[in-house]
Amino acid sequence: MKTHNDARVTIRVDRDLKELAEALFERMGLNMSTAFNVFLRKTVDESAIPFPISVRTTGIGRGLSSRDVAEAFTVAVNEDVSEYVRNGR
Repeated sequence: MKTHNDARVTIRVDRDLKELAEALFERMGLNMSTAFNVFLRKTVDESAIPFPISVRTTGIGRGLSSRDVAEAFTVAVNEDVSEYVRNGR
């Protein structure tokens, strides 16, 4: 719902990433604008980006699609879970 206090924000984003995000947000019942507002509200409420950001080397470089990055993330999480299970934690 537009109000007299609305401001337009224009950002550039990778087309593949945008499409993946829109599909996810749609499944959540959100549109891009609402999801971005949720992110901004959470950032302001916490006075911080609401997730970790690191300059740690990950082995993920330029030229990879969003799908490549998501697959690499899935592999990393599965490896961590497997290690966790092996160590009996």
